[in-house]
Formats: sequence, structure tokens, C-alpha cells
Amino acid sequence: MADLEAVLADVSYLMAMEKSKSTPAARASKKIVLPDPSVRSVMHKYLEKNNEVSFEKIFNQKLGYLLFKEYCETLHCEPVPQLYFYEEIKKYERLETEKERELKAREIYDTYIMGEELGRTDRYPPDAVEHVWKHLKKNEVPTSLFQPYVRTIFDILHSVYEKFLNSEKYTRFCQWKNLELNIQLTMNDFSFHRIIGRGGFGEVYGCRKADTGKMYAMKCLDKKRIKMKQGEMLALNERIMLSLVSTGDDCPFIVNMTYAFQTAEKLYFVLDLMNGGDLHYHLSQHGKFSESEMRFYAAEVVLGLEHMHNRHVVYRDLKPANILLDEYGHVRISDLGLACDFSKKKPQASVGTHGYMAPEVLNKGQSYDSSADWFSLGCMLYKLLRGHSPFRQHKTRDKHEIDRMTMTMVSGADVDYDDDDG
Repeated sequence: MADLEAVLADVSYLMAMEKSKSTPAARASKKIVLPDPSVRSVMHKYLEKNNEVSFEKIFNQKLGYLLFKEYCETLHCEPVPQLYFYEEIKKYERLETEKERELKAREIYDTYIMGEELGRTDRYPPDAVEHVWKHLKKNEVPTSLFQPYVRTIFDILHSVYEKFLNSEKYTRFCQWKNLELNIQLTMNDFSFHRIIGRGGFGEVYGCRKADTGKMYAMKCLDKKRIKMKQGEMLALNERIMLSLVSTGDDCPFIVNMTYAFQTAEKLYFVLDLMNGGDLHYHLSQHGKFSESEMRFYAAEVVLGLEHMHNRHVVYRDLKPANILLDEYGHVRISDLGLACDFSKKKPQASVGTHGYMAPEVLNKGQSYDSSADWFSLGCMLYKLLRGHSPFRQHKTRDKHEIDRMTMTMVSGADVDYDDDDG
């Protein structure tokens, strides 16, 4: 009987997945009604109190960016070309291959940079032009190629930001933020399918949002279990870290949170759905990965870490089991329970998984920052290539011995790369 129930749950889950891909999202039963514009005053004070009114905070939110852009376009003000320039730069930075980036970089150079030079507007510093041209001459197209321009664009946009704060577009921003704060999600907003994961505090379910039809992973944390295991701070920290890394542009290499709510018994985090298993599972099936496979996973994980580090978050638990794959084979970093905000104070706690923890993390009382994640990344990539941790070649399971080797041993990184890449 239990087997039959499991099969039915699997069928229901697969049907929901197919439905979410093949049918248009269901329309909300009620039309969204924004609160009265008078809410602006209260919301502005609330946002100020929470340090959410700075140019960077609003500009880096999709809603804030679109309303700021609308404001500039409506008034036909000077920063409009700079906004379009900025959008092209962001498109360039999202491109995956060097060939795509080179084509886009030359298009940007011809359209925006040479246009500025011919117009002799002197908006941008001369060394910015020289920086880009020097790289293009060598056919070098790093993702950071246009960063000198981004800094100047931000300075130009700052010049109209105060006017934006006094506009109807900012009032609309406050209305949407007020609506966002007052959305009350319940279990009735989702249809639940089978369990796709388990953790110390609860289960993870595949679920479908009723009004949009989109599939998510819902992490359900039992409050009693959290209290029994004294995990209140851990659960709260995960919620804060998920919110921090999910704010602004979504990172395609981190499992982002879209919603969070609670009932009397449970906490719920609604996350990106990943159907491809984790790297630990795939490593157990393969034994080890080729150099080209490892390089692909490494590139995506590095971009995920960079997204966190730019927000002053150190992850602290990088290992194959925490790297999830989607149905297309792309990876995302998951489980931010041990992540930490180091913007105001560097952490000193020794947390993580033995065999991946950096020496500065193991060295109690020593402060560290995002550098600890790069050590963990090296350990993880070593394992993907060799099939074991650099500090577990003697197959010891003693945590103290693994820590001792991490602190004292110089790992012989004599990795034999495969010849399949030429």
C-alpha cells in the first residue's frame, strides 16, 4: 500500500511539473488593488528606518529600477541614455561564452562609447575608454570589462535620484512595498506534492503556486523540532541569509527564496525547485568527474559565491551535497543555514563540514571573511576530480584527525587530469 501511495505521489508530481511547463499560468482570482497613495508617508519612514531608501538599495531591486527608469523616460531627462547603456552592460555580463561577449562588447563600444567620444560629451573618464579598448585589441572580454563605466553611470544617475524620491513614481514604489509587506500567504495558496528532501528540522516538498502555476520547493521546518534541538538561531539565520542573497537581481547559481510565511506549528521557505539531485549523489554514481565537467561546475559555483560575497555573506558550508542540479544540468548553491553576514563584524565560529573547513575557520578565535569559501571550493573541486577529500586519502573518519591534517598537511595536489579536453 505504501509503495502504491509513493507511485501515485510521483505521478502527481510529474503531472504538476508538466502542467507548469505546458499551460499558461492561472490568473489570480482577484485583481490586485494597490493601497491609497497616502501610504507613501508611512512607507517612506519605514523604509528609511530599515536603511532601504538609498539609491543602491532601490536601484538594485527590479521594481525600484523599473520605476526609476520610467521616471527618467517620462521626463526625458539626461540619464536615459546612461540607463540604456547600463542595461546593455548587464546583458553583456550575463553572457556565458567569450565569443558572445566579444560580439556584444564591440557592439557596446561602437554604439555607446564611440558615440560619446564623437559627441565630445566628456561624461566618462578617458582612462575608462582606454581600459576597454586595450582589452578589445587583445580580444579579451572579462565580465568586468565595463565596470569603470558602471561607476560613472551610477554617479550620473545619482544626480536625479532626489527628484525621483519626490515623484509619483516613488509614491507607486511605496504602494507596492506596502502591498508586499501585507501579503498574507497561507497553505491554501499552494498545492503540495511528494517529499523531495528531508532535513534535521523538517521536510522539503515539491509544490505548485495556485495563482501562477509555477513549481517551487517548499522547505517546511517544524517549530517543535527546532526548539528541541535548540535550532532557533539557525532557522532565523537561514531566513535572513536567504532574504539577503535573494534581494535585487536573482542569481541563477544560488537557490533563491521567493516567499516565506509561518503557521502556529511550522515555518515555510518557498525556494527555487531543483530536480537534478546533488553533486554528492552524482559523484557516488560516477566515482569522479572529468576535468571539463569539474570546470563547468566550478565556474557556476564561483559565480554563486561571488554573488554572496558581493553582499558580504560568507557561505561556510561548501561541499558536493550542498550543490544542487536542475533538470538541464546547471548547479546552484543551497542550504544557507551556516552562512554569515560579515559586513559589520567578521565571524570567528568554527562551523562547517570537516574536510572542507579552512584553517582560519578551524583556528578558534581567529576572524575570517569570504576567503574561507575559496579554501572550501578547492577542497570540493579536488574531491570532484579524485573522488575523495584532499584530507581523507587515508579514509579516516575521525573528525579531529581530519582537522589536524587540514591544519598541518600540505596537500599533494597531484591531480591527474583527463585527456578528453585535448
